[in-house]
Amino acid sequence: MTTWQGWYRFATTDPPTPPQPEDPPRSPEQRLAYHSAFVTIRTPAISQLATQVRTLMILGRHQQTTARPSLIVTGPAAAGKTTALLNVGRAYHLAHTRKKPPPPGSAHATAPVAYVLVPPGATAKTLITEFARYLGIPTTTRMTQTQITDAVCHTYTQAGVQLVLIDEIHRLNPRTTTGAQAADLLKDLTERLPATFVYAGINVTDTPLFSGTRGAQLAGRATLITCGPLPARHGTRQPFRDAITDIENALDLTHHKPGTLPRHAPYLHQRTAGRIGSLTRLIRQAAITAIHDGTERITKTTLDAVQLDHLAEQHNRPTRNR
Repeated sequence: MTTWQGWYRFATTDPPTPPQPEDPPRSPEQRLAYHSAFVTIRTPAISQLATQVRTLMILGRHQQTTARPSLIVTGPAAAGKTTALLNVGRAYHLAHTRKKPPPPGSAHATAPVAYVLVPPGATAKTLITEFARYLGIPTTTRMTQTQITDAVCHTYTQAGVQLVLIDEIHRLNPRTTTGAQAADLLKDLTERLPATFVYAGINVTDTPLFSGTRGAQLAGRATLITCGPLPARHGTRQPFRDAITDIENALDLTHHKPGTLPRHAPYLHQRTAGRIGSLTRLIRQAAITAIHDGTERITKTTLDAVQLDHLAEQHNRPTRNR
């Protein structure tokens, strides 16, 4: 998805859909593929991000003299940051193309969304080259950073890019010379491109991105959205249990009894530490196992047998003092 062609396929391909009562049964192969791709569970962070993006795009639409306001999605690993980023980007892409469909014979006349990954050890030149690669802007090793930046700003403006999604922003370290130059490049782009920037990264507020003069500039322009673990309870609501219910309702298993997984909410919260990424992976793996072994249902025994991602396993590992 870090090229326009890849993003376009992602945004315009219908996402997986849960089984409907009137649908004919799907084959085991189809159901395995479905649980591999699976649906996006709409978390509070996704809803908040969608609202904030819509508001800030309107706020910055006619702003000419300074950088438009931006957003930063932060939180621990496996908390659903990239999922939220991609979900909102796809929704905006589809809304834009419905409102302004490309003219006949010009399928990709505009590119409303750009998605860029910050490369490891990013320098200003390697970062701007990623921007160029997204739209297929030709570059050579002899081109200077300034030349590539000018080409990117011109092409992005001509292509109608209005929403720029930048993932893995925690890879930038403004305390180093190369990191500072890369951070300055992003500031320059926000002032030259008529687009709203949304960044996502792991625990961004704990990184050098928010320290020093450059950090103060970023913090002063960006709204922070925390994509953290889902709490077991929030007032009278039970966000984690609600997420489990949504996941269970989307399963395609022939013998699974509805309500089984929500009953295990305390156990699942303890195992996953409330991380939506770990939760969906655990249940999807259990569903795939249930199809393979023919049981077609998920029980606590099935869940116990699934080995979680390393982050979740570390959380559950007993300490020596216990």
